Amino acid sequence: MRVFSLSDKENIALKEIRSSIINFGRCPSLRDLMKALGYQSPRSASLLVNKLISKGILRRNSSGSLQIVKDFEDKSNMQTIGIPLLGTVPCGMPIFAEENVQALFPVSTKLAKPPHKYFLLRAKGDSMDKKEINDGDFILVRKQTTAENGDVIVALVDNEVTIKEYSVSAHAIVLKPRSTNRIHKPIVARNDFQVQGVMVTVIPNLQG
Repeated sequence: MRVFSLSDKENIALKEIRSSIINFGRCPSLRDLMKALGYQSPRSASLLVNKLISKGILRRNSSGSLQIVKDFEDKSNMQTIGIPLLGTVPCGMPIFAEENVQALFPVSTKLAKPPHKYFLLRAKGDSMDKKEINDGDFILVRKQTTAENGDVIVALVDNEVTIKEYSVSAHAIVLKPRSTNRIHKPIVARNDFQVQGVMVTVIPNLQG
C-alpha cells in the first residue's frame, strides 16, 4: 500500500474538519477552511480538500458531505481501530446508513475489542446525566441486538435514536432515564423497539 505524507496545510485542514465534526456535527464550509488556512480564495481550499480525497483521507458520501475515512494521527504502533462517528439519524433511515457516518476515529483496542463492531454516538440532552453522560459527550457503543438488565443501550424507538438504561421484567421492557431532571420519563418498549448496541464507555472529549 502506498503511504502518503501530509503537508502542513493538509494537516491544518484535517484538524479543522475533525474539530468541526466533533463540536458542531458537520464539516466546515470551504470559506471556513479558507480562513483557517489563510487562503484568499475558497478555490484554494477546495483544491486542498481534493488532495485529501485523492490520498484516501477524506471522501464524499452519496449526499455530497465529507467524511474522514482515515485519521492520519492513527499510528500503526498505537493498537487502535477506526470507529465510525454517527451523526444525527433522520427518522426512517437505518442508523448505520453511509449518510450517517461523519468520520472514523482511532480508538484503543483495549476499549474497542475485536472482533466486535463498534460505533461512536454524540449524546444529546441531560436524560442520562446520573450515568455521567452529558450533553455533547460521545459514547462508545458495541453493536449488538440484545442487552442485559441494567445495560445502558442505544435503541431505536419509533425510528428515533435514544440512549437509556435497559430494564426488563416478566411484564415489560422499560427504557429508563437516569437524570437529575425530572422531566424525563421512562419509555415502555413495544413492537417498534430495537436494541442497536450497548455502551462501553463515555468519551467526554475526543480531542483530549
